[in-house]
Amino acid sequence: MERPRPNDESARRIGPYRLITRLDPPRALAPCRRFVARSADGDRTVLLSAPLRGADPARFLTEAQAAQRLLGPWIAPVTEVSATGAPYSVTPYSPSLPLPVALAVHGGPLPVETVRVIGVALAETLAAAHAQGVTHAGVSPAAVLLTADGPRLTCFGAVRAAEGRLADLDPGALAPEQATGGRPRPPGDVYALGAVLAYAATGHTVPERSELPDALRPSISSCLTRDPAHRPTAAAVLTGLAPPTPHETVLSSAGSLLTPGWLPGRVVAALARQSSEILAAELPWN
Repeated sequence: MERPRPNDESARRIGPYRLITRLDPPRALAPCRRFVARSADGDRTVLLSAPLRGADPARFLTEAQAAQRLLGPWIAPVTEVSATGAPYSVTPYSPSLPLPVALAVHGGPLPVETVRVIGVALAETLAAAHAQGVTHAGVSPAAVLLTADGPRLTCFGAVRAAEGRLADLDPGALAPEQATGGRPRPPGDVYALGAVLAYAATGHTVPERSELPDALRPSISSCLTRDPAHRPTAAAVLTGLAPPTPHETVLSSAGSLLTPGWLPGRVVAALARQSSEILAAELPWN
C-alpha cells in the first residue's frame, strides 16, 4: 500500500475522514478512488470510496445509495454515503487486497482452488442480485477484494457511474455489448465474472482458451461468450463451479470452500502486514 506523504492526497481529508493510505496502487484500473481512512475521533477505520476525477459525482452517489440495499456475505456493505460536500461512500474496514494486488503479491496467477472460491462467491452474489432484478454493473478484477474470511465484491454501478468514461474501467471486463454503449444487464455481469476468473487464473482478462486451467475452462469460457444470449446465468455458473454433492439439496456456498489454506501464504502475509501498518498509522489530528 502507498504510504501517505505530507503533500499527497492520501494525507488529506474527505468529509469527516482522514485518509491513511490508498488501497489501489498508482495508475491502477480501479473504478473509483479508494482509501483506508479514519474517523475524526480516531475510533473507526473504514474503506472510503470516492469518484474518479471527472466522473459525475451525482451518479456516483446514486449508485452508492443503491448499494446500501445490497446484502449478502460476499458483498462489501456500504454503510454510509455523504449527504453534503465531497461525494464518498464508506465500508467497514478489514484487511483486504484488490485482486490485482493479490496476484502481484503472490507473484502470478492464483491457485485453482482460490480461483474457485472467488468464482463461487461472485456467482452466488450475482445470482441473488439478478433474481431481484438488479444488475451489479461494476464487476472487474479491481472490484474484488480478498480478505482472510473470503472475497468481497465492491464497486456497485461502476459502469453506470462512468457515463461514457469507459476508458477508466478495465476494458477486458466490459462485455462487448456494454463497450459499444449498451445498457448494463445481467449477461454483462456474467461476462465480467468470466473476465475476473480468467484474470485470477492466468493474470489477464482476455486469455487464450488453452491458458485456462482444465478444471475451470468450461465455466470461464462460457461466461466469455461474446453473444449475451448464449452466456449462462450466474446461477448456472455457480452450479458449474460448485455442484451439489449427492448428499446435498442445495448448491455449495463459498463459505463451505473456505478451508485452511484457501489463500496463498504470501497473500495471507500481506494482509497481516497491512493490518499492522494501519493499526500503527499515526495521523495529525489538527
